[in-house]
Amino acid sequence: MTAQQPLFVGGSWVEPDGGHYEVTDPASEETVGWAPEASRDQVLAACAAAREAFGPWSRTAPEERAAVLGRAAGIIAGRLKEYASLAQAETGATLGTARALQVGVAAARFRRYARTEPAEWAIPPQINEAGPMGKAGVMGALAVRQPVGVVTCVTSYNNPWANPAGKVAPALAMGNTVVVKPAPQDPLSVYRMAQALEEAGVPPGVVNVVSGRSTGVGEAAVAALDVDMVSFTGSTAVGRRIAEVCGRDMKRQLMELGGKGAAVVFDDADLRSAVAGIGTTFSFYSGQICTAPTRILAQRGIYDRLVEQLIAYADRLKVGDPREPDTVVGPVISQAHRDRVESYVELGRKEGAVVVAGGERPDLPTGFYVAPTLLADCTNDMRVAREEIFGPVVVVVPFDDEEEGIALANDTDYGLIDYVWSGDVARAFRVARLLRAGGVGVNTVGRNMEAPFGGFKQSGVGRDVGSYALHAYSEVQAIVWPG
Repeated sequence: MTAQQPLFVGGSWVEPDGGHYEVTDPASEETVGWAPEASRDQVLAACAAAREAFGPWSRTAPEERAAVLGRAAGIIAGRLKEYASLAQAETGATLGTARALQVGVAAARFRRYARTEPAEWAIPPQINEAGPMGKAGVMGALAVRQPVGVVTCVTSYNNPWANPAGKVAPALAMGNTVVVKPAPQDPLSVYRMAQALEEAGVPPGVVNVVSGRSTGVGEAAVAALDVDMVSFTGSTAVGRRIAEVCGRDMKRQLMELGGKGAAVVFDDADLRSAVAGIGTTFSFYSGQICTAPTRILAQRGIYDRLVEQLIAYADRLKVGDPREPDTVVGPVISQAHRDRVESYVELGRKEGAVVVAGGERPDLPTGFYVAPTLLADCTNDMRVAREEIFGPVVVVVPFDDEEEGIALANDTDYGLIDYVWSGDVARAFRVARLLRAGGVGVNTVGRNMEAPFGGFKQSGVGRDVGSYALHAYSEVQAIVWPG
């Protein structure tokens, strides 16, 4: 695993101008491998290669593009153990997460977009009356989906397989070419994905991967004149800067940004279900996920019981080496990020929150671990209740009635995914419709992978997943003719 990884540009594996940097296992703190540091010129060369490849690839029959994606899905699935082992080493994910939710989901996404879908549809004829524009007549029309062009995909560190696959697969299916800029913490998995696509028969230049710790790598990949669209997953702060650059050249954007998901738990909720769902914040990627229910709004009738059950749940979770089969909570991605999460816990104490579970660093010899932490007696104006912590930390805020619960849930800069737990299904759906979020889970944290995914407010721009991703990576062209 310690070999020096080259860049992938224009169908060739290229030595990086900036040398290599160390990729560290967040559990063992050992070296996983050496990632390439691209120069600005190499990033621009990757964008130029994608531009050159765009014409032929966009004119390739959709069925042929789909066949390439299908073969890539088969290659990834066939190397599940190998790829999951690398993903686990790079991210600190538990074995089940690395296999099923990282590599497994990536294979599923390539398989999903290997299904071709209609890219055009007829519009009912329209009768136009005579006027200054011409004689009366019947006008026919067709709406056609066209690829956007060259797409820069800037991916997140929490899932180096599913996240880039969710961008690359639909973009390629629609006839776009891509330049992938992976997160600097765990880029090696993305190069394995490029290798699988190369073996699957993707033509040179259609897929390019350039990495680096320097912010200049991402900036060049976003600002390059050859790029028509940027697809980004990451923090709202970085997304805002990318949007400013895209705005100058009118580049299309797909932004999946931060979240501070509210879980509104009513008095009549099934607390066992609510606790199990909320508890995924502690275990799923060690809380490093934007969709996590990190802000619990508990109606006063069940507040004390919910807090007690969450304490018991958090205390049962084993924190430790993700390679051990009974480990539930692995490390966060880096020492710097652990320090950030811990600083938020300390901030919560200063703001008046009560740390009722966790709050202390686990006593482990190596690794960047954070104990599952629960902050009770919070108010919605505390920074720990308003800012994305991105770790295994949950805050609990009490509320009195339905109106207050909805108001508190919506009192946030974010709006990615919220949750409602109630035994009254009619009320749960009524409340869901009033929440200002791109998605709402009713009595579940589960996802429907064909449902549109994206955020309101500062949680993003646009929607992807399922057919919505095909829409996101395409332009709509109208063709009109006299009938």
